[in-house]
Amino acid sequence: MDTKLIVGTSAEIETECLVVIATDHGEKQKNEPRLTNQDPVLQKAAAELLSGGEITSRAFEAVLVHHPEGLKARRLLVVNAGKAKAFGQSEVRKAAGSAIRFLKPKMIKSCAFVVPDTGGSAADLLRCLVEGAFVADFDPDTYRSERKDMRMREVAVVVSGNADRTAAQAALNQARIIGESQNFTRELVNEPGNRMTPTILANRAREMCEQVGLKCEIMGPDKIKEMKMGAFWSVAQGSDEEPRLIVVRYDPPGVPEKPMLGLVGKGVTFDTGGISIKSADGMEKMKYDMAGGAAMLGAMRAIGLLKPKVRVIGIVCATENMPSGRAQKPGDIQIAMSGKAIEIINTDAEGRLVLADGLHYARTLGCTHLVDAATLTGACVIALGMVNAGIFANNEDIYQRFCKVLQHTGEKFWRLPLDPDYFEQIRSSIADIMNTGGRYGGAINAAMFLKEFVDDTPWIHLDIAGVAWMEETKSWIAKGPSGIAVRSLVEFVKSYESGN
Repeated sequence: MDTKLIVGTSAEIETECLVVIATDHGEKQKNEPRLTNQDPVLQKAAAELLSGGEITSRAFEAVLVHHPEGLKARRLLVVNAGKAKAFGQSEVRKAAGSAIRFLKPKMIKSCAFVVPDTGGSAADLLRCLVEGAFVADFDPDTYRSERKDMRMREVAVVVSGNADRTAAQAALNQARIIGESQNFTRELVNEPGNRMTPTILANRAREMCEQVGLKCEIMGPDKIKEMKMGAFWSVAQGSDEEPRLIVVRYDPPGVPEKPMLGLVGKGVTFDTGGISIKSADGMEKMKYDMAGGAAMLGAMRAIGLLKPKVRVIGIVCATENMPSGRAQKPGDIQIAMSGKAIEIINTDAEGRLVLADGLHYARTLGCTHLVDAATLTGACVIALGMVNAGIFANNEDIYQRFCKVLQHTGEKFWRLPLDPDYFEQIRSSIADIMNTGGRYGGAINAAMFLKEFVDDTPWIHLDIAGVAWMEETKSWIAKGPSGIAVRSLVEFVKSYESGN
């Protein structure tokens, strides 16, 4: 999808469809929609629509006007972003997404968004419009034989003549990179297990790195065993598909060695549960168990293009978790790269095993700050539902920095505890730790397990199991992979520029 910046007035824009956002200023049950732009020509073109009751109080509903009065645009689309008092960047993204998904089935291939006059700076709102448009343009029907190409060809954004054109263009460029990178992540996650093996994932990572100028190193079983990654290998040993350790480096010239950020992702390309096999119901979705690793690759893609002045290493431990005569068994003892002995209680608690070695390896490479992302526990979904992802941190400063980023990215995370008392639930009588800690506090037990492999390194753990896959289509996003965490990871990395 091409993007374009237009500086001018709404009346001058020639486009298939001009899109403007409205908000509801009514109290309680009263509906009082108003445009978020004060342009008098735009106000006049939408006046009858605003007063006629067609725009209801339903948030993210879109209404189309053909041949709008006073505009060169062939159509005017008004999207209701909900209550005016709650209007912000998240609502702008959703409104933009709702507009794209409204227009796509009508085979309208281009549109122009009018940047709101309210709700924040023009550059921030422009960025949100473009990010929302890219997210909405993705559809998961990759292998449908009669698939129609409904993708948008071009999205333009319109800013007033007194706007800072340089800032607006920079925001547009950044938003396009973020949107494309989030969709790159979603493409990886959407692929089925037979078309996204660890080897294929590694190849896709290498291709991406070549395109954006990142260094990429791929290691196979021999190297994994040579480095004594016993936790990672224990998961991989049951599959006929070889594992891959994917290491992506961003080393900008003239930048201090520290800080060096480590982004570690779980890359289980298909998870049967191993010997502790999962129920057949819903197992087909376990292709998405590499969403954490895919998010790290998407973030690294964006970092390679945006070129922040901070060093970053992305690590993805890619494997399948399969039952076979070679698979690990409950009760086995595995020795992690760090030297810790792990008692395997449940082979379906495999994500923390691959991350354990990935996190320790990141530290050996010199990473001073760590973030991992994984579709790690069903327990996190039980606790937080499919609205918030879980976040854990061993350091208050790194947690607060990440929280500040979330104000701009609109992604929802909720902090869960890491009290030392929880360690008793994973203490083993035969080894150092167990890979599960019983029924209660499952997401916390998993985080406590990972904490054993980061020591005092500032670290954040993102459990994205409940939000990495959209279970139903929303007006602004298709059912399927969400690309969660890419936006936040990129902004988090940028926050460390110049040693900030």
